[in-house]
Amino acid sequence: MGNIIEITDFSAPELDMYARLSEAQLLHYYEPNGGLFIAESPKVIERALDAGCRPVSLLLERKDIEGQAKEIIARCKDIPVYTADFNVLAQLTGFQLTRGVLCAMHRPKLPTVEEVCAGARRIAVLENVMNPTNVGAIFRSAAALNMDAVLLTPACSNPLYRRAIRVSMGTVFQIPWTYIGDEISQWPRPGMGRMKELGFQTVAMALKPDSINIDDPLLAAQEKLAVVLGTEGDGLSPDTLADCDYTVCIPMSHGVDSLNVAAASAIAFWQLGTKSSAAANNSDNCGPQSLLTP
Repeated sequence: MGNIIEITDFSAPELDMYARLSEAQLLHYYEPNGGLFIAESPKVIERALDAGCRPVSLLLERKDIEGQAKEIIARCKDIPVYTADFNVLAQLTGFQLTRGVLCAMHRPKLPTVEEVCAGARRIAVLENVMNPTNVGAIFRSAAALNMDAVLLTPACSNPLYRRAIRVSMGTVFQIPWTYIGDEISQWPRPGMGRMKELGFQTVAMALKPDSINIDDPLLAAQEKLAVVLGTEGDGLSPDTLADCDYTVCIPMSHGVDSLNVAAASAIAFWQLGTKSSAAANNSDNCGPQSLLTP
């Protein structure tokens, strides 16, 4: 059993990471040796542990010690487990928004682009997607709908921000990802060149007169595709559009001119992803709830 610690002082510095530190402060918490992130809910924490993330401490309701957090506590061994009743914990900013269990974890070292793309046939590239909700939703679709990896430009919101993790339901720990370049100036060049060196045909999702439909057989025939998605409002930059091999659109109706980037990503991944026969024939994963479960 973990080191159970009853919360009596809300100003204790050990609780800062859960209640008082910003995402930027968590990101640089142990600099230069990496930062922290906060995982919420037992399922998400389990996925992070399965991915090899190292826990620092847990924060949870007292009733969950022998309940939904019991196995997590056992897996985390002797780390501090801060606890109290819910009406006490609710005084900590944000706790009432969680599912009863929080875990502070070390940020893992990011792999290289080459490591992430090794063996991949379909990847998603996010250009300047700054809303963590959209990043989390895109990751969930990427993991569910046949993407092998995700690359992010340096201006993107971090996938290990608390809200992105929560919206992704922990799939940020299940699909390989990294940043393509350390500086904003490294995208689209030379970043796009790295995609081509790795053998990927690049597909820009954009509404342009010369776009081809997303169901064009030419796209499905490509051995390796990188689906490039832009930020809300501005979309993809002109340089990115110029460098991509194809510009692809999703046909619209009723005068609607575009979709939210997260919704568009789900359609693109389903249409362009490498659908395995095992996934297609798995009836347990099909049904009205498979895309709607929160």
